[in-house]
Amino acid sequence: MKACEIAESLHAVPITLWDEDSRNTEYSAAFATDLMSDALALIQERPESVALITGLVNSQTLRTAEMLDMRFVVFVRGKYPSDETIEMAEEMGITVIATDLTMYDACGLLYQKGLGGIYGSHTA
Repeated sequence: MKACEIAESLHAVPITLWDEDSRNTEYSAAFATDLMSDALALIQERPESVALITGLVNSQTLRTAEMLDMRFVVFVRGKYPSDETIEMAEEMGITVIATDLTMYDACGLLYQKGLGGIYGSHTA
């Protein structure tokens, strides 16, 4: 699923890096957590094609994404990053969008649209 399709599905606002390349980047899976230690422990294969969905809006999230070579973060629950966090994301080359949806609803909508999780393909 393209980043622009994810954003549209979630009624999300682009925060950083929303050029043609970032909008059209394909993501094959999503992973949702507020515990960055879970992301580090569980996301192992093709992290660059995984969208990270979280309500943790701080530099720790971006550092985790950078360590994993992830390039797309979705902030949920109406949380928006500070100017400092936005600047950090831009420097790291990480696309960030934000939605007012809860994590549960965001994941459910993306799953309905065909985006599966990190452990396998979509089967609904």
